[in-house]
Order: sequence, then C-alpha cells, then structure tokens
Amino acid sequence: MLLRKQFENSPGLARVAPFVVFLLLTYCQGKFGEASRYWFYLAKTLVGAWLLFEMRPFVAEMRCALSWEAVAVGVGVFAMWVGLDGLYPKMSELSTKVGWSKSAATAVAAWNPQLQFGAGAGLAWLFIAVRILGSALVVPALEEVFFRSWLYRYIAKPDFLSVSLGKFVALPFFLTAAVFAFEHEEWLAGLLCGFAYQGLVLWKKRLGDAIVAHGITNGLLGLWVVGKGAWQFW
Repeated sequence: MLLRKQFENSPGLARVAPFVVFLLLTYCQGKFGEASRYWFYLAKTLVGAWLLFEMRPFVAEMRCALSWEAVAVGVGVFAMWVGLDGLYPKMSELSTKVGWSKSAATAVAAWNPQLQFGAGAGLAWLFIAVRILGSALVVPALEEVFFRSWLYRYIAKPDFLSVSLGKFVALPFFLTAAVFAFEHEEWLAGLLCGFAYQGLVLWKKRLGDAIVAHGITNGLLGLWVVGKGAWQFW
C-alpha cells in the first residue's frame, strides 16, 4: 500500500523507480558466483512483474496495443538485431580498446544456463524459460515506460506529463536512443532499436504499440537463441 501511495503521488517515481530497481538487480547478476547470474535473473523477473502490477494503476499509457505496425516493427527489429551480428564491435570490445575493461572475453560472458547446470538439466530449462518469458513480458513494459514515456518526455520538458507521446522533439529522440543503446552489448542494434520503438510511439501516439513490438522482438530473439544456440545474444 505504501509503494502504491508513493507511485500515486509521484508520476515520475512510478515510471523511474521500477526500472532502477530492475537495473540494480541486473547489476547483482554474477556478483555472488556464476550461478547467481541465473538466480538473480529469476529474482529480478519476479520483482519486475510485481512492480509492473503495482505501477499499472498510475501509468495510464502502460496498456498493450496490438497493431500491424507493432508486429512489423517487432519482427523487423529482431531481423535487424540478428542480421547485424558480427558486423560491428560490441560494447565490451569498444570498452577494451579505450581501457574501460581488461578484455572483451571477460567483460561479457554468454548467458547459457546449460553450461552452468548441464545440458538438458531441469534447472537449465527453468532459467531458459524464465529468460524468454521475462524478456518478452516484463522487460518491454519496464523499459518502454522508462525510456519512451518518461525519459524522452522529461528531456523535452521536466513537466513530462504535459508532453504528448506523439510529439517529436529532436534532442530527446536521439539522446534517449543513445542511452538505450549503451544499455546493450549490441549497441548499434540497440541504437536503431531505440529509433524504431520511439518512432512507433510517435507514429501511433501511444506507448502500447512499442511495448508489444519490444515484446515480439525479445520473444523471437529468445527462441532464436535457444533454437540456434546463439547464446551470444544473451
């Protein structure tokens, strides 16, 4: 009840705090041994789902909207994400070149529970299922609310609720996409992805299409990872 009251009294907090909590739990992945990468992913998915439930009454735009544009963008971004793989240096490689990390090999390890728990192990498949469901159902809403509903509009004007979701402003358009890109190992795909999702919000003048598109992208990517063994995307 206390959390809902805080969300009700602060529109900004309702859109920012859940994402920050999710990021903090993401940071904890792997900090307590290799297996903690998977247990913390499970924890952050459950916490993220709970936070979405708590914030939903106070974030009116957080309503999924299925449209052909959302499906097209979701599938298109997935194809772009996979198609660009290997054509540009990843974030960890760039970090190594500028001295931010010791080596690209140790900066980002593939997220593959089959290596940790054994191929075909029940725990491995549990974490694979959690990853696919979490990335397709929980992550999109948390990220779209933070980036496209709050950050984009806040950069445009601190009184962000007065900025229409369909209003194009150049600085927040490019800056929000850049911040979104640096959240991902595949930074170039993330940048183009940010442009696509923000463009969808501007086009449809609502957030729900971007949430659906994001969910489609992540769901297809998860199935691709498991089906093709392309664990580098995780």
